[in-house]
Amino acid sequence: MTQHEYIFISVSIILGLAITRLLHNAAMLIRAKDRISFHWSSAIWAFCIMLYVLQLWWVGWGLRVIEQWQFIDFIVLVFGCSCLYGAAEMALSEPGEGTLDMLDESQQFGRLSALSMLLYFFVGPYLNIVLYGYPVLPSLIVPSIGILLMILVISMPSQFKLWSALFLIYSVNILVLTV
Repeated sequence: MTQHEYIFISVSIILGLAITRLLHNAAMLIRAKDRISFHWSSAIWAFCIMLYVLQLWWVGWGLRVIEQWQFIDFIVLVFGCSCLYGAAEMALSEPGEGTLDMLDESQQFGRLSALSMLLYFFVGPYLNIVLYGYPVLPSLIVPSIGILLMILVISMPSQFKLWSALFLIYSVNILVLTV
């Protein structure tokens, strides 16, 4: 077993849990559809989080060329996965006993999801610069846009609809750049 395979067992477990949480909460919301006030922005937000989980899993395959991993590389990768898990956990609320307004929930818990994503966007430059050897400037500029967007979600949650639409546009661009 290579170091990459060994490391990516941990990564796969955490990312798998993130996918499980997103899908579980989506299923619970569908089951409680009569008590849910659905909002498209919450669905877009959760979809974007799922894209980042899958994107990290996908680009992680490129890391197989690294023959000698450092412990800090492993810690940064696990931290990034943990941030994605946190974003997934807070992306969709579980329905309780009463009615649930998804937009209100997203404006509250979306801030915690955005905080997790903000931290995740600090992992990208490390991976790109240290592990992949990509140029510094693009490796800092592209995640900076995501960081700014997450700061806007956290500081102005009343504009969640706008931020989630911009997050979708940004996320699609990230996929185009990385896949």
